[in-house]
Amino acid sequence: MPRTVVITGASSGIGLAAATQLAACGDRVVLVGRDPGRLAAAVSQVRAAAVDGVEPAHFRADFEVLDDVRRLAERLLAAYPSIDVLANNAGGMIGTYRRTVDGFEATVQSNHLAPFLLTHLLLDRLRGGRVVNTASIAHLVGALDPDDFVGSPGRYLRWPAYCSGKTANILFTAEAARRWPDVCSVAFHPGIVRSNFGAGALTRFFFRFNPLLTTPRTAGALLVWLATAPAEELVRGGYYVGRRPARPASHATDPATAAKLWDASTEAVGR
Repeated sequence: MPRTVVITGASSGIGLAAATQLAACGDRVVLVGRDPGRLAAAVSQVRAAAVDGVEPAHFRADFEVLDDVRRLAERLLAAYPSIDVLANNAGGMIGTYRRTVDGFEATVQSNHLAPFLLTHLLLDRLRGGRVVNTASIAHLVGALDPDDFVGSPGRYLRWPAYCSGKTANILFTAEAARRWPDVCSVAFHPGIVRSNFGAGALTRFFFRFNPLLTTPRTAGALLVWLATAPAEELVRGGYYVGRRPARPASHATDPATAAKLWDASTEAVGR
């Protein structure tokens, strides 16, 4: 039986590379993206790689709008009686302070609150499956305040905000493993990936053209491995660098902080 794999942030980079590889293995891949044009192009690429040219499903959602996340979940619940893998891969760096329509700083919402909400809404379909969260080694300098999802325009810096979001991914993964023992939850650092990542011309140029960076194909292959390896071979709640579990920074391993973040996130998204 083919697996059903939902990948957010599937329009480019790691998500698209993983979707293409999974489709080539015969999995039923569901692409989620924000930009309609890029999403359509990604669907064409995945279709070309799919076994027998199977049409991949696709849904548009903007993670800076929590109602988009809720509508996405409704459509996925209606379409799939079970979901084998949810790859929470959407997110990124935002150049300047922006507050979403939901009232939260856009970086923490798109990188943490939106995938947190989506995972909760799909939980019944994920029983016996797994959740793979794209984190980053950037969390090493990303301590966060679970009591503050709003921030301040005057104090906003794009890199620390992104790093804090990646810390949230790791804390969420570990706490999900404690609270949902029937779902295998893992996080990973994909490498410093050559992609359209970043904010600002110089940052985007560095990430897009630096030949020394990890290719999306290599990073996507790691996501694929975490999505398909036997669950008993993975560390539940673990943070992976390459194919080995690694110990995150101390601020990303504290169970009390993880529980506090969970409770604050639940209140923020209305779960």
